[in-house]
Amino acid sequence: MKLGMVIDLSRCVGCGACAFACKTENNTRNRANGQSHNWADFLMHSEGTFPNTRHMVIPVLCNHCDEPPCIKICPGNPEKAGPGKPYKALFKTPEGITLHNPELCVGCGDCQTKNGCPYSHEKLDAKSLTGETYSVISLNAAEDEPQPFWADKTSAIPGCTSSGAEVAARAGARVPAMNDWQGGELKAIRSDDVVEKCTFCYHRVSNGLQPACVEVCPSQARIFGDQQDPASKISQILKTEKSFRLQEEKGTKPNVHYIGKYSPRA
Repeated sequence: MKLGMVIDLSRCVGCGACAFACKTENNTRNRANGQSHNWADFLMHSEGTFPNTRHMVIPVLCNHCDEPPCIKICPGNPEKAGPGKPYKALFKTPEGITLHNPELCVGCGDCQTKNGCPYSHEKLDAKSLTGETYSVISLNAAEDEPQPFWADKTSAIPGCTSSGAEVAARAGARVPAMNDWQGGELKAIRSDDVVEKCTFCYHRVSNGLQPACVEVCPSQARIFGDQQDPASKISQILKTEKSFRLQEEKGTKPNVHYIGKYSPRA
């Protein structure tokens, strides 16, 4: 088995439902300190002068590469893992998914560097706000509250509106709408001093469900499944359709494929 995803750009409408579903499913925080914390994001490009304009959107996420440089560069924590045991924080599952074990992460951020993941940046600048750059890996800084919005005790209008911390307290959860799933080494909310990234919703996939981004796509632009099963939809699409992968020249062998051409709808 080798799980992967196809994104049909001719079906994608750039609505962002996948990103909203991902943030809700995985309780990811708001962007800060050059980190997007967007496991599902977008590359966007516009050119020309109205009315002769062209706009393009490419949904992006961790590519769960066959040759992941993030794993190679990860120093892990041999001392904490123990003699003879796997010590890298990033690892591959038998299904081909690249996962992260926060218990073995030392928060070094090496996986985000140019020698690590080619689809990530250590720090994002303003270009990421317009879709020119993105990072599939985000770092929760040491001694930084992983959910700052819901820990903030200040209110927009003192004595009138509630603070994030008050709303969370009333809800009885660290995040008011928290999705408190169980996923073994994976955590529903990450701690400080560790990285985080897309898991292909491993906690869902392991229970026979589709990743959240696939399930909510209104145009069914995302196809997820076993690439090695000749009867699977993804396998048949990759066999019959011309596809491409991002930065294939880097030799990472991504498992997220793209077909079709994005076309904005009126």
